[in-house]
Amino acid sequence: MDACLLGIDAGNTMIKAVLFDLRGRVLAVAERGGATHQPRPGYAERPLADIYQGATQAIRDCLARAAVDPRKVIAVGAAGHGNGLYALDQAGAPLIGIQSIDSRAAGLVRELEQAGLAGAIYQCCLQKPWAAATPVLLSWLKRHAPDLYRRIGTVLFAKDVIGHFLSGVASGEVSDAAGSGLLNYRTRQYDAELMALYDLADALPLLPALRESCDIRGHVTARAARLTGLPRGIPVVAGIFDVVASAIGSGVVHTGEASIVAGTWSINQVVVDAPNYRRPVFMNSIIERDRYMAIEASATSAANLDWFIREFDDGRDGGGAARCSASVAAVKPSVQLPLYHPYLYSGRKDGPAKAGFYGLNGWHTRADMLFALFEGVTFAHRAHIDRLRAAGIPFTRATLSGGAARSCIWPQMFANVLGIPIRVADCSETGALGAAICAGVGVGVYADMSAGVAHAVTLTPTGYLPDEALHAFHSTRYRLFKRLELAMGDLWDEEADGRETPSAAATAAPS
Repeated sequence: MDACLLGIDAGNTMIKAVLFDLRGRVLAVAERGGATHQPRPGYAERPLADIYQGATQAIRDCLARAAVDPRKVIAVGAAGHGNGLYALDQAGAPLIGIQSIDSRAAGLVRELEQAGLAGAIYQCCLQKPWAAATPVLLSWLKRHAPDLYRRIGTVLFAKDVIGHFLSGVASGEVSDAAGSGLLNYRTRQYDAELMALYDLADALPLLPALRESCDIRGHVTARAARLTGLPRGIPVVAGIFDVVASAIGSGVVHTGEASIVAGTWSINQVVVDAPNYRRPVFMNSIIERDRYMAIEASATSAANLDWFIREFDDGRDGGGAARCSASVAAVKPSVQLPLYHPYLYSGRKDGPAKAGFYGLNGWHTRADMLFALFEGVTFAHRAHIDRLRAAGIPFTRATLSGGAARSCIWPQMFANVLGIPIRVADCSETGALGAAICAGVGVGVYADMSAGVAHAVTLTPTGYLPDEALHAFHSTRYRLFKRLELAMGDLWDEEADGRETPSAAATAAPS
């Protein structure tokens, strides 16, 4: 058998290991879930030891299922959710992991905005401060958990935790640093003045050396090889921000192409030639050395369905998402259906928000509520896409990836709500494939990412075209969705203003 590439995709809730051949064909998949620890409302933590264990088990299971000689694996790449805060202590041991759905620092974001610092931050890093942005969380720890803050030795991202585990090398990478608001876009480096705006002038030494996504960060150590079954000494590349990885793995790599990722987060992104300091989008990231991603995003996507299934689905066979999709497909569109705000993890741009069903009546069914949830998630994506268009970033079609892409109904709903054709990548593991393509570039089997995409990505032959009548139907409901959001805004703000400030004791590092 030909050489293989291992791609790892570390999300907020799941770590996947996927083995690919050089044509991008999936040879085996294994995944391990992880629990989110919520010691207080608004907190979302995951110990680094859980990530080590999840990656170990996923890799071992993947190699066993592939029935491939592990010596055929020539390189490893990892993608991981951006932002949040993962840290080693000064001895290199696990300290704390905070996920990108955490909202404890929302008050600090308001302070930055009220002090006029948010604009200055954006002009340097092209990232609007938000509650789970890495530097915002780091600043929050400095203020509310100073003892913990003083113990930090190295700040990492989710995929860097895995890269460090496999190679023993703690390093950073440009796409994650850019997408978190840590990078000065003019220099593509960390910046002392930028860190000072976050009140983190003393934190610059905590940031590890930067590498490009396809650079080799190190090699699989003897210990990691023994634990995972990987060949000792094979290259581990620096890896990539998972939203960019999902775009690459779904074939989106050239200027003007658009990618929608509907997973834990609502990711809506377009490849552009250069960063634009006058274009007010939520965040920017980097794809290779000469292209960039303009991104609108929030934690308002398919994680809402995960919550619904976890709390209300009676089946325990792992088929909850398929059952829910089938239920939604059977619902007849009607103006009498309820609406849903998908703000379980906040997500509204200009302040706090809460999830909620609206317009429920006694005759509504579980399927009607699921229709509202599916539609509400898609409306959140539309709000972001409207912002991209308003910023002068046009596109006429998009490629959908993430959990929603595997639904029997959601891709068509995306086409209908957005009013554009939607394509779906043939490979459902787009994040892991993007990471594997980076690994292939790193060891020279692909000349660059574009060549890797041409060689390893296949799109489904037919896409989903918008239905004009259903586009009009959803557009009417979208306007009501936005009016309800506006009406609820004062109540959400009032609730947030009355929330007790968390104590520093609650931020103690996981044991």
